[in-house]
Amino acid sequence: MVGKEKEKIKWNRRFSYPSSTRSLVMGRRHYEIGTDKLPSVTTILSQTQSEEKRKSLANWQARMGKQNADRIRDISAMRGTAMHTYLEGYINNTPHLDLTAVGKEAGRMANIVIESGLGDLEEVWGSEVTLYYPGLYAGQTDVVGIYNGRESIIDFKQTNKPKQREWIDDYFIQLAAYAMAHNHVYDTKIQSGIILMCSKDGFFQKFEVSDKEFQGYMHAFLKKVDQYYANVPKAKEGQDTKDDQKVFWCRIHGYEP
Repeated sequence: MVGKEKEKIKWNRRFSYPSSTRSLVMGRRHYEIGTDKLPSVTTILSQTQSEEKRKSLANWQARMGKQNADRIRDISAMRGTAMHTYLEGYINNTPHLDLTAVGKEAGRMANIVIESGLGDLEEVWGSEVTLYYPGLYAGQTDVVGIYNGRESIIDFKQTNKPKQREWIDDYFIQLAAYAMAHNHVYDTKIQSGIILMCSKDGFFQKFEVSDKEFQGYMHAFLKKVDQYYANVPKAKEGQDTKDDQKVFWCRIHGYEP
Protein backbone atom coordinates (compact mmCIF):
# COMPACT_ATOMS: atom_id res chain seq x y z
CA MET A 1 0.00 0.00 0.00
CA VAL A 2 1.62 3.21 -1.16
CA GLY A 3 2.44 5.67 1.58
CA LYS A 4 1.49 3.38 4.48
CA GLU A 5 4.77 3.81 6.32
CA LYS A 6 5.57 7.28 5.05
CA GLU A 7 5.30 10.50 7.01
CA LYS A 8 2.01 12.23 6.38
CA ILE A 9 1.95 15.06 3.89
CA LYS A 10 1.60 18.52 5.41
CA TRP A 11 -1.38 20.43 4.08
CA ASN A 12 -2.09 24.15 4.12
CA ARG A 13 -5.41 24.90 2.44
CA ARG A 14 -4.55 28.51 1.66
CA PHE A 15 -6.85 28.79 -1.32
CA SER A 16 -10.33 27.72 -2.32
CA TYR A 17 -9.95 26.03 -5.70
CA PRO A 18 -12.98 25.76 -8.02
CA SER A 19 -14.75 22.63 -9.09
CA SER A 20 -15.09 22.01 -12.81
CA THR A 21 -16.54 19.68 -15.40
CA ARG A 22 -15.05 18.71 -18.74
CA SER A 23 -16.76 18.83 -22.10
CA LEU A 24 -15.92 18.75 -25.79
CA VAL A 25 -16.38 21.77 -28.04
CA MET A 26 -15.75 21.00 -31.72
CA GLY A 27 -13.91 17.89 -30.57
CA ARG A 28 -11.64 19.86 -28.23
CA ARG A 29 -11.46 19.48 -24.47
CA HIS A 30 -12.85 22.41 -22.47
CA TYR A 31 -13.38 23.06 -18.77
CA GLU A 32 -16.67 24.43 -17.50
CA ILE A 33 -16.05 26.65 -14.49
CA GLY A 34 -19.15 28.50 -13.38
CA THR A 35 -20.54 30.05 -16.54
CA ASP A 36 -17.21 29.94 -18.38
CA LYS A 37 -16.30 27.24 -20.88
CA LEU A 38 -12.56 27.48 -21.44
CA PRO A 39 -10.20 25.48 -23.68
CA SER A 40 -7.82 23.24 -21.80
CA VAL A 41 -4.10 23.91 -21.77
CA THR A 42 -3.56 20.63 -23.62
CA THR A 43 -6.10 21.65 -26.27
CA ILE A 44 -4.21 24.89 -26.89
CA LEU A 45 -0.88 23.07 -27.06
CA SER A 46 -2.34 20.45 -29.39
CA GLN A 47 -3.81 23.00 -31.78
CA THR A 48 -0.63 25.08 -31.92
CA GLN A 49 2.02 22.37 -32.07
CA SER A 50 4.60 22.68 -34.80
CA GLU A 51 4.35 20.83 -38.09
CA GLU A 52 7.53 18.99 -37.11
CA LYS A 53 5.87 17.58 -34.00
CA ARG A 54 2.73 16.67 -35.92
CA LYS A 55 4.81 14.75 -38.45
CA SER A 56 6.79 13.05 -35.69
CA LEU A 57 3.61 11.78 -34.03
CA ALA A 58 2.16 10.69 -37.38
CA ASN A 59 5.38 8.90 -38.32
CA TRP A 60 5.43 7.03 -35.01
CA GLN A 61 1.87 5.85 -35.53
CA ALA A 62 2.67 4.80 -39.11
CA ARG A 63 5.69 2.78 -37.93
CA MET A 64 3.73 1.07 -35.19
CA GLY A 65 0.57 0.57 -37.19
CA LYS A 66 -2.67 2.11 -35.94
CA GLN A 67 -3.87 -0.93 -34.01
CA ASN A 68 -0.56 -1.44 -32.23
CA ALA A 69 -0.16 2.29 -31.57
CA ASP A 70 -3.63 2.40 -30.02
CA ARG A 71 -2.80 -0.61 -27.85
CA ILE A 72 0.45 0.98 -26.62
CA ARG A 73 -1.30 4.26 -25.84
CA ASP A 74 -4.20 2.56 -24.07
CA ILE A 75 -1.93 0.48 -21.84
CA SER A 76 0.25 3.49 -21.09
CA ALA A 77 -2.80 5.61 -20.29
CA MET A 78 -4.17 2.98 -17.89
CA ARG A 79 -0.80 2.69 -16.17
CA GLY A 80 -0.41 6.47 -15.96
CA THR A 81 -3.92 6.96 -14.57
CA ALA A 82 -3.32 4.23 -11.98
CA MET A 83 0.02 5.78 -10.95
CA HIS A 84 -1.65 9.16 -10.53
CA THR A 85 -4.38 7.56 -8.40
CA TYR A 86 -1.75 6.04 -6.09
CA LEU A 87 0.08 9.36 -5.81
CA GLU A 88 -3.13 11.30 -5.23
CA GLY A 89 -3.97 8.90 -2.40
CA TYR A 90 -0.54 9.43 -0.88
CA ILE A 91 -0.78 13.22 -1.14
CA ASN A 92 -4.22 13.17 0.48
CA ASN A 93 -3.12 10.74 3.21
CA THR A 94 -5.62 8.15 1.97
CA PRO A 95 -3.48 5.24 0.69
CA HIS A 96 -4.74 3.45 -2.41
CA LEU A 97 -4.53 -0.27 -3.25
CA ASP A 98 -5.00 -1.80 -6.73
CA LEU A 99 -4.23 -5.51 -7.10
CA THR A 100 -4.64 -5.67 -10.87
CA ALA A 101 -1.50 -6.24 -12.94
CA VAL A 102 -1.54 -2.63 -14.14
CA GLY A 103 -2.26 -1.44 -10.62
CA LYS A 104 0.68 -3.33 -9.14
CA GLU A 105 3.03 -1.92 -11.77
CA ALA A 106 1.65 1.58 -11.20
CA GLY A 107 2.01 1.19 -7.43
CA ARG A 108 5.66 0.25 -7.81
CA MET A 109 6.25 3.31 -10.00
CA ALA A 110 4.37 5.56 -7.57
CA ASN A 111 6.53 4.32 -4.69
CA ILE A 112 9.63 5.23 -6.68
CA VAL A 113 8.27 8.76 -7.21
CA ILE A 114 7.47 9.04 -3.51
CA GLU A 115 10.87 7.79 -2.37
CA SER A 116 12.93 9.72 -4.92
CA GLY A 117 10.88 12.85 -5.58
CA LEU A 118 8.50 13.78 -2.79
CA GLY A 119 10.97 14.17 0.05
CA ASP A 120 11.28 17.85 -0.89
CA LEU A 121 7.50 18.42 -0.90
CA GLU A 122 7.16 20.54 2.22
CA GLU A 123 3.58 21.73 1.98
CA VAL A 124 0.54 21.03 -0.19
CA TRP A 125 -1.98 23.73 -1.05
CA GLY A 126 -4.03 21.54 -3.35
CA SER A 127 -4.08 18.19 -5.17
CA GLU A 128 -5.67 17.57 -8.59
CA VAL A 129 -6.28 21.30 -8.73
CA THR A 130 -8.36 22.98 -11.41
CA LEU A 131 -6.70 26.22 -12.45
CA TYR A 132 -7.98 28.79 -14.91
CA TYR A 133 -7.09 32.13 -16.41
CA PRO A 134 -10.42 33.97 -16.77
CA GLY A 135 -11.56 34.20 -20.35
CA LEU A 136 -8.53 32.34 -21.77
CA TYR A 137 -7.86 28.78 -20.62
CA ALA A 138 -8.07 26.18 -17.86
CA GLY A 139 -6.46 22.93 -16.80
CA GLN A 140 -5.68 20.60 -13.95
CA THR A 141 -2.35 20.12 -12.21
CA ASP A 142 -1.34 17.36 -9.83
CA VAL A 143 -0.02 19.42 -6.91
CA VAL A 144 0.36 23.07 -5.93
CA GLY A 145 2.48 23.85 -2.89
CA ILE A 146 5.97 24.36 -1.48
CA TYR A 147 8.70 22.22 -3.00
CA ASN A 148 12.28 22.59 -1.79
CA GLY A 149 11.44 25.96 -0.25
CA ARG A 150 9.70 27.42 -3.31
CA GLU A 151 6.09 27.93 -4.34
CA SER A 152 5.73 25.43 -7.17
CA ILE A 153 3.50 23.64 -9.64
CA ILE A 154 4.23 19.90 -9.55
CA ASP A 155 3.17 17.33 -12.16
CA PHE A 156 3.65 13.57 -12.18
CA LYS A 157 4.48 11.81 -15.44
CA GLN A 158 4.88 8.19 -16.40
CA THR A 159 6.80 7.17 -19.50
CA ASN A 160 7.66 4.04 -21.41
CA LYS A 161 11.29 5.16 -21.64
CA PRO A 162 13.45 7.86 -20.01
CA LYS A 163 13.32 11.36 -21.46
CA GLN A 164 15.93 13.95 -22.30
CA ARG A 165 15.21 17.48 -21.15
CA GLU A 166 15.11 18.89 -24.67
CA TRP A 167 12.27 16.51 -25.53
CA ILE A 168 9.82 17.84 -22.96
CA ASP A 169 9.37 21.55 -23.67
CA ASP A 170 5.61 21.01 -23.77
CA TYR A 171 5.69 19.74 -20.17
CA PHE A 172 7.43 22.94 -19.06
CA ILE A 173 5.02 25.10 -21.05
CA GLN A 174 2.15 23.27 -19.38
CA LEU A 175 3.55 24.02 -15.91
CA ALA A 176 4.09 27.66 -16.85
CA ALA A 177 0.48 27.97 -18.02
CA TYR A 178 -0.79 26.62 -14.70
CA ALA A 179 1.52 28.95 -12.75
CA MET A 180 0.30 32.00 -14.69
CA ALA A 181 -3.30 31.07 -13.98
CA HIS A 182 -2.60 30.57 -10.27
CA ASN A 183 -0.64 33.80 -10.00
CA HIS A 184 -3.39 35.77 -11.73
CA VAL A 185 -6.36 34.40 -9.76
CA TYR A 186 -4.73 34.00 -6.33
CA ASP A 187 -2.12 36.78 -6.45
CA THR A 188 0.80 34.39 -5.92
CA LYS A 189 4.26 34.58 -7.42
CA ILE A 190 4.93 31.01 -8.49
CA GLN A 191 8.13 30.86 -10.54
CA SER A 192 8.98 27.18 -10.25
CA GLY A 193 7.76 24.02 -11.95
CA ILE A 194 8.64 20.42 -11.12
CA ILE A 195 8.20 17.27 -13.23
CA LEU A 196 8.52 14.00 -11.33
CA MET A 197 8.72 11.17 -13.85
CA CYS A 198 9.07 7.40 -13.64
CA SER A 199 9.48 4.95 -16.51
CA LYS A 200 7.79 1.56 -16.56
CA ASP A 201 11.23 0.07 -15.87
CA GLY A 202 11.50 2.08 -12.66
CA PHE A 203 13.88 4.80 -13.84
CA PHE A 204 13.15 8.04 -11.96
CA GLN A 205 13.79 11.52 -13.35
CA LYS A 206 13.22 14.95 -11.85
CA PHE A 207 13.08 18.02 -14.06
CA GLU A 208 12.98 21.52 -12.59
CA VAL A 209 12.40 24.82 -14.33
CA SER A 210 12.39 28.21 -12.61
CA ASP A 211 12.86 31.96 -12.74
CA LYS A 212 13.97 33.37 -16.13
CA GLU A 213 13.68 30.03 -17.89
CA PHE A 214 10.19 29.57 -16.42
CA GLN A 215 9.22 33.07 -17.53
CA GLY A 216 10.38 32.17 -21.02
CA TYR A 217 7.94 29.26 -21.06
CA MET A 218 5.19 31.58 -19.82
CA HIS A 219 5.80 33.88 -22.78
CA ALA A 220 5.88 30.86 -25.10
CA PHE A 221 2.46 29.78 -23.87
CA LEU A 222 0.98 33.25 -24.22
CA LYS A 223 2.06 33.23 -27.87
CA LYS A 224 0.28 29.90 -28.28
CA VAL A 225 -2.84 31.34 -26.68
CA ASP A 226 -2.78 34.19 -29.21
CA GLN A 227 -2.23 31.71 -32.02
CA TYR A 228 -5.06 29.49 -30.81
CA TYR A 229 -7.62 32.28 -30.58
CA ALA A 230 -6.54 33.71 -33.92
CA ASN A 231 -7.35 30.40 -35.59
CA VAL A 232 -10.16 28.90 -33.55
CA PRO A 233 -12.97 30.88 -35.29
CA LYS A 234 -11.94 29.14 -38.51
CA ALA A 235 -12.46 25.69 -37.02
CA LYS A 236 -15.40 23.63 -38.16
CA GLU A 237 -17.33 20.96 -36.32
CA GLY A 238 -15.40 17.69 -36.46
CA GLN A 239 -12.37 19.22 -38.13
CA ASP A 240 -9.98 17.75 -35.58
CA THR A 241 -9.63 13.99 -35.77
CA LYS A 242 -10.09 12.04 -32.56
CA ASP A 243 -6.85 10.21 -33.28
CA ASP A 244 -4.85 13.47 -33.40
CA GLN A 245 -6.38 14.62 -30.13
CA LYS A 246 -5.77 11.27 -28.46
CA VAL A 247 -2.15 11.09 -29.59
CA PHE A 248 -1.36 14.55 -28.25
CA TRP A 249 -3.28 14.09 -25.00
CA CYS A 250 -1.38 10.88 -24.32
CA ARG A 251 1.95 12.52 -25.13
CA ILE A 252 1.46 15.61 -22.96
CA HIS A 253 0.41 13.43 -20.03
CA GLY A 254 3.45 11.21 -20.36
CA TYR A 255 1.51 8.27 -21.78
CA GLU A 256 3.37 8.06 -25.08
CA PRO A 257 5.96 5.38 -25.81
